[in-house]
Amino acid sequence: MNNKFFLVLICLAIITTSCRKELTFETVTTSSNELSICNNATCPEIDIEYVQVSGTTETAQIINESIEYFVKQSMYLGENETGSSAENITQAMTEFVEIYRLHSAEFPDLTAEYFVEITVLPSYNSKELLSLSCRNYLYAGGAHGNGSLQFKNFDPKDGRELYYEDVFDDVAAFEALAENKFRSQQNIPTNTSINATGFRFEDGKFYLPETFGVSKEFITLQYNAYEIASYAAGPTVVEIPISEVKELLKIPIKD
Repeated sequence: MNNKFFLVLICLAIITTSCRKELTFETVTTSSNELSICNNATCPEIDIEYVQVSGTTETAQIINESIEYFVKQSMYLGENETGSSAENITQAMTEFVEIYRLHSAEFPDLTAEYFVEITVLPSYNSKELLSLSCRNYLYAGGAHGNGSLQFKNFDPKDGRELYYEDVFDDVAAFEALAENKFRSQQNIPTNTSINATGFRFEDGKFYLPETFGVSKEFITLQYNAYEIASYAAGPTVVEIPISEVKELLKIPIKD
């Protein structure tokens, strides 16, 4: 009986795994043109495109809430350390418009219009891994705006966010590979400091960025402005071919 019981469990596990499907999405686009507050008055330009996981499962809810959080925070101009408390994206857009109008009233010589652009789109989607590319750019006065590219990786089964240790068997080995790629790309000899050409890694030691992106072709490491260099230097991007990291992956990436 015990052997039959375990055999049934194994069969159920196989069936469950084989029936698991990739997540599907709906694309949402919105802009300040759709806000009622902008019907009869000047508004800053807001352009947003993001995906929402289809369905009403708990997994869909978890991932969609994470996407919404990113979009809302990307428009936040307040001073609260915890960020935006807007209940939804429309409210966050409205608050951005209201702050723009407040600043315009306080500084009537303000010449440049505020604007914000946000996109959240899948870069990889399989039964084992969902990777989202999350971009934002916000201008709210001053010499220049601020933008970044972040990545969010999820387990499609339960919506759990995945980090380096969840995707790579040996994070230290991957970090060493990434440093070699970085040095080669930036022409930094192996026997010199990682900061020899002007980068600003803390303590002069290479480290991985907080987030990484996955596609069929590459693992993408993105260091945004100010992370390891000045704003003028712009972002630093390292793309590592999937073929070079296959032996280090816990999760198979299909080409």
